[in-house]
Amino acid sequence: MDSTLRRNIVISAVNLRKGGTLTVLRDCLQYLSSRSDLHVIALVHKRELCDYPGIDYIEIPWSIEGWFKRLKCEYITMYRISRQIAPVDLWFSLHDTTPRVKAKRQAVYCHTPFPFMKSRLRDWQMDYKIALFSLFTRFAYKWNVHNNRYLVVQQSWMREAMSRLLHFDISRIIVAPPAFRGMDIPETTSSECPVFLYPATADVHKDFETLLEAARLLEGRIGKNRFHVTVTVKGDENKYAQWLHRCWSDVDSIEFRGLLPRDELAKAYGEASCLVFTSRAETWGLPISEFLPTGKPMILADLPYAHNTAAGASQVAFFPVTDSERLSEMMLEIIEGKTRSFNPVPTPEFKTPYAAGWDELFDLLLK
Repeated sequence: MDSTLRRNIVISAVNLRKGGTLTVLRDCLQYLSSRSDLHVIALVHKRELCDYPGIDYIEIPWSIEGWFKRLKCEYITMYRISRQIAPVDLWFSLHDTTPRVKAKRQAVYCHTPFPFMKSRLRDWQMDYKIALFSLFTRFAYKWNVHNNRYLVVQQSWMREAMSRLLHFDISRIIVAPPAFRGMDIPETTSSECPVFLYPATADVHKDFETLLEAARLLEGRIGKNRFHVTVTVKGDENKYAQWLHRCWSDVDSIEFRGLLPRDELAKAYGEASCLVFTSRAETWGLPISEFLPTGKPMILADLPYAHNTAAGASQVAFFPVTDSERLSEMMLEIIEGKTRSFNPVPTPEFKTPYAAGWDELFDLLLK
């Protein structure tokens, strides 16, 4: 197609370099690379992280060198780029903030749930950057936000929360659940005692201590060798991990296994009797989606993200976040085979605007 007839789309994602946010960027650009009707320019940290045919790239590696440079990039550099590219039909920021640009329409993808997490003293002691980030993003979300035609979030709860926080019209917040690759989880014969698995990175908001203390309480109540808890923390990753290992490594039922490659994680899902997910802040909670097809029980923090992600699961118990005593009681139900607290999670009816994939999302953004 003649390039003069194609609409110009800019995807700005200079801060996305790892984890789930990088996966979103890759999925987005992979889809756009198939659209011959669009001229796509991607602003990224490094092209090698997300290189797809048919995309023009502008690398801005220096934007991660502190918040001053990030702000300069968002409000000076991107404005200059937008004027050079003009006309820009859509500027879609994939990293939470709304840059100052010249475009016919703007949209922003809101990833982080930290503005809605209550920080604790321990957060500041273990990783002050996360605590600061939870404060900063509350303000960063607000800058220029009303320049956007749409906001994009992954779950319904976040649509409602963002609308309240930003005083943004809820009818212009699109829910677009992420796509994820299913895992080939092997069927494994049950072990001699139930295995509780919590796969997550060693970040303070993941709240491993609630599960570890529940294991201590449970071991004191029913004795050793009655159950097994596996966490994907090794104990030397950071200050928080060191504290966890120092405080709970004496509990015989706990295994500090460290992060697992995808194939080993699939095997761990197969061996687990129950998934435990205690995180205090998530946009989605990918392990819940990965484990759900097994049909095995899950014990999840009683927070909106977990209810949304677990929709359709057959055996779920929700415990009050950070309540180790109640968590230990639910674990005991699994051990004794009396799952009184476990119930199916209904699948909600999705309200519009809703996008089931990138094609539907860009149809909405380009209207």
